Amino acid sequence: MDSKISQREQWTSKLGFILAAAGSAVGLGNLWGFAYRSSQGGGAAFVILYILIVLIVCLPVFVAEMALGRNATKSSLLAPVKLAGTNWYPLGILYFIAPILILSFYSVIMGWTIDTFFHVLLFGLPKNGVEAGELFGSISKGSSVILGHLLSLVITAVVVSSGIKKGIEKVTSYFMPLLFLIVLVLVIWAASLSGAWEGYKTFLLKFDFNELRNPRTIYNAFGQAFFSLSLGIGIMVAYASYLNKKSNLPKLSLGVASLDTFVGLMAGLITFPIVMTFGLSDAIKESTISTLFISIPTGLGSFGLTGRIVAIAFFGLVYIAAITSSVSLLEVPVSSLMDKFKYTRTKSVYIVTIFLFLLGIPSALYGKFLDTIIPITDILLIAGGFLVTFFMGWVVPRKLDSELNVSKVGINTTRFFKIMIKWISPPLIAFGLFVSIYYLLQSWFA
Repeated sequence: MDSKISQREQWTSKLGFILAAAGSAVGLGNLWGFAYRSSQGGGAAFVILYILIVLIVCLPVFVAEMALGRNATKSSLLAPVKLAGTNWYPLGILYFIAPILILSFYSVIMGWTIDTFFHVLLFGLPKNGVEAGELFGSISKGSSVILGHLLSLVITAVVVSSGIKKGIEKVTSYFMPLLFLIVLVLVIWAASLSGAWEGYKTFLLKFDFNELRNPRTIYNAFGQAFFSLSLGIGIMVAYASYLNKKSNLPKLSLGVASLDTFVGLMAGLITFPIVMTFGLSDAIKESTISTLFISIPTGLGSFGLTGRIVAIAFFGLVYIAAITSSVSLLEVPVSSLMDKFKYTRTKSVYIVTIFLFLLGIPSALYGKFLDTIIPITDILLIAGGFLVTFFMGWVVPRKLDSELNVSKVGINTTRFFKIMIKWISPPLIAFGLFVSIYYLLQSWFA
């Protein structure tokens, strides 16, 4: 075993890492964001652009982040500093701040999800859209939302405080197979709905070439790809710091990206048949919140007992996916405090969790706050992706070479990723970042 990582925890197996990384990637971004952004951004045009960004942009970013983490064997905060000095502290700070910012509102949405799950389980589904709106109003305001926010943070904290092997890896090894099973069952069920084909055709197969040039579609595709894959925020840097030198970084990246993309597409195959069957296409375009907490319960409510069972499975699926993502978000600042200040894992978890609870109160109490903070995090993710490819491709290229050589991926594969990380990904990400900022400013001040 490499002496540099002998003192750090390690993943038990490559499968353990893949499931944990996939757990981080497969979250609310897939089950909630994919359907919403696809409906907003041209259906098939969005899907095609999204897949191209994953293959051409995100895979190199994935490899760059893992190469950084494994070579440095440090937390996301300190990894850039170890390889290139204190001038690169800003990248580490971005990696520290971004996941905290995301988890502060992510846990709020998780609270809404678990509250909806138990309401459906104990009391059933709303009978119509009015009742669904009233239900969401009750779970998203007052003490209920604060309690859900706190509960989700506590569950996340318990998992992370247990460590890599006994906490994150163990939980994801149980939850991810269950998640995939629920997804497949719901896809099969959704395909039997009367509006299934119309849903596929309207939102996934309808292609408009002009949408490929639409700033909104470009922003949606870049934001969805980076958010869904958990890139640009240090998660894969932190996770890779626990990898041994025998792991093939490109293969691991491809495996995680494939699972994530698969679940995103499957989420569309679940959501869109429901939307078209029950005439909810306008609602899904308006808001992610409308899609998840109002439209879907409204549609399923007309199915009686079957709809209730499906709703229980669906919101259970959403919460499981959210937990596997939230633990990865918390691991980044926790491991950073452990490395920087030599705190114990328990103390680090305690400090960060309290701070997150306080930071998340505005998102919990003021729903419209999410409309501002979510786009900002999208920008941070894309910016983080640009910086890490520039860092590994131009600042410490020998470290990238070393990690690719150790991975034993072959000369052609090594050359491909070196070219992509150094020459192709940075300008493409810069373009996506520029268009995203332009679109957001336009939408805010129009």
